[in-house]
Amino acid sequence: MGNSTSNSLHESKANQPVEATAVSTPAGTASRYSFWSKHKTLINFWLDVGLLILLLIQAWCLTIVALVFPRNDLHSTIWGGTAADWLDTLFAVFCVFGVAATLHVMLHWSWICGTISTRLLGRKAGKDDGTQTLIGVGFLILLLHGLGAAILAAKVSLVLAQ
Repeated sequence: MGNSTSNSLHESKANQPVEATAVSTPAGTASRYSFWSKHKTLINFWLDVGLLILLLIQAWCLTIVALVFPRNDLHSTIWGGTAADWLDTLFAVFCVFGVAATLHVMLHWSWICGTISTRLLGRKAGKDDGTQTLIGVGFLILLLHGLGAAILAAKVSLVLAQ
């Protein structure tokens, strides 16, 4: 008897229309976060698709330059482009790929820091107080300086042919 009353109560509640309730949020909070929270997965998906396409274009251009063009032939062309033109295209695609990969890492930075902190360093998970962002910016600056130093070392070491 208790079960039938319980079931009929649940059925009567289930058949009633549900009213929408307003959630109180600070002014501007809902509009500020709604686009990102609604589209975060799609943005990450399309960024990953773009990265894959850029990687395949780089592989294709590099393969054309390395395997199709004859060595030391500056005048041969494929679809109107010399080997130097293909290398210029490869470099441009690589630059776009680098920016997209940096954006990808930035979008996942809190996950990266959390994984390093909890899985590798064995710390307890905690709320980010902004230090992760500062560490990320510092790490990016360090990487860019290292890359710049390596490019400068190559430029200084260049020996021109006579």
